[in-house]
Amino acid sequence: MATRRRVLGAGLSVVGAGLTGVSLLPVLNAREAGAVPAPGGQAAAAAERFAVPMPIVPVLKPVSTADGTDTYEMTMRSQTKEILPGLRTELRTFNGQFPGPTIKARRNRPVVIRQRNELDVGVSVHLHGASVPPEDDGGPMEVIAPGAERVYTYPNKQPHAGLWYHDHAHHTESESVYRGLHGAYLLTDDEEEALPLPKGEYDVLVSIRDAHFDTANGTLQYQMGDRSRTTLLVNGAPYPYFQVAARSYRLRLANHSNQRFLELRLEDDGEMTQIASDGGLLPRPHTTKAVYLTAGERADVVVDFSRYPVGTKLVLKNTGFAAVDDVSQVMRFDVVRTAEDDSSVPNVLRKLPPLPEPTAERTVVLRMDEDGRPDPKAYIDDKVYDHARVDAHIRAGASEVWTVTNANTKVPHNFHMHLVQFRVLERGGAAPGLEEAGLKDTVRLMPGETVKLQATFDAYQGEYVYHCHMLDHSAMGMMATMKIG
Repeated sequence: MATRRRVLGAGLSVVGAGLTGVSLLPVLNAREAGAVPAPGGQAAAAAERFAVPMPIVPVLKPVSTADGTDTYEMTMRSQTKEILPGLRTELRTFNGQFPGPTIKARRNRPVVIRQRNELDVGVSVHLHGASVPPEDDGGPMEVIAPGAERVYTYPNKQPHAGLWYHDHAHHTESESVYRGLHGAYLLTDDEEEALPLPKGEYDVLVSIRDAHFDTANGTLQYQMGDRSRTTLLVNGAPYPYFQVAARSYRLRLANHSNQRFLELRLEDDGEMTQIASDGGLLPRPHTTKAVYLTAGERADVVVDFSRYPVGTKLVLKNTGFAAVDDVSQVMRFDVVRTAEDDSSVPNVLRKLPPLPEPTAERTVVLRMDEDGRPDPKAYIDDKVYDHARVDAHIRAGASEVWTVTNANTKVPHNFHMHLVQFRVLERGGAAPGLEEAGLKDTVRLMPGETVKLQATFDAYQGEYVYHCHMLDHSAMGMMATMKIG
């Protein structure tokens, strides 16, 4: 019987030259499948392991808190930073930071962000996973031109969730996000804060993504479908170490890669307790040894480092989806001290309301050219994205069941809906795993796989997109428009 790991690595033994269907495969388990780097790429990671500390991403302070609204100002601009030792890398940034600063928001307290674009490319800032009016969604055609600015208002009426913001300007979103236009947006509420989970300095964002550097000058190389992104960055630093106390930590794991799939586990195969996914806390904690994250997915885990003696050095590994040995290690936890710990993980984390009776059902088919043609395209329901076309008309207040299928035989995808968090009902005809028991906004689809989900459209009316969140695929056209109302 084929193992799950081998199934995930299937079909990746050849790498095409240039932009082909095969080169646009995500980097999964190519080491096992015998894959090689793309022509002209760097086979090795560009940085020494565990030589730099993991940065703590700064939390942005509002410029105003008047009238119950937190107001922020951000400027998107080019910035050079030292990522590889001794080399400077030019990035596209929010406020000159890489990744962008973290925004901490609270349910029912609006956030207003004035975004000014000082880059030489157009951008559209999307708050991924958020329920917002269409004019504030950051749609693919709502572009802020160079030198212009736009104000986004986020009502924050939805429950707690670990969201993130990134560029969404069509055709250029893939490159801009890759070059640095992404950051975390952590929305909390009374329900979450009342739980005795690790807090403060023991609640830590771990933003993971890959990169391909020119090791001669530090330039961040970009090419659609590049399979040579063999340097992993955590909070913007290559393969860092993080000093922890011998106590429990909440680690907010986020895959901010364009394409790479991750399977994260501790080096000793120790247990982690998953407590949240894209849309916030799970109903119950899920004890696991591995966390699977496709591009854009998030998962919060609690790791109890008190089971390790001070002096332990513990690597966080990327196993099932590791392309080559260069990315089989992500970062290292160094247990350096003892500490008091009054945190705990309750047996019940939240109660999700029962799903309403579905009012409609529809099917969605994801597919891209995977036959090696020089100019592949990507489709939803055999159509390339056209911003002037509405692909799904949805009644306001409807609760729909969507059956989403990956029609490819080699290429995995994932599926993201704007505006709504959804519930996964089935995966391959069976009940989803415990890790998918909560609210989701992005879900994986391996070749030939079908996922059934239910979403309720009772918040805002207007046009929103749904798409593959492997950004190279959406930039090629794997995106469609739904109109609610």
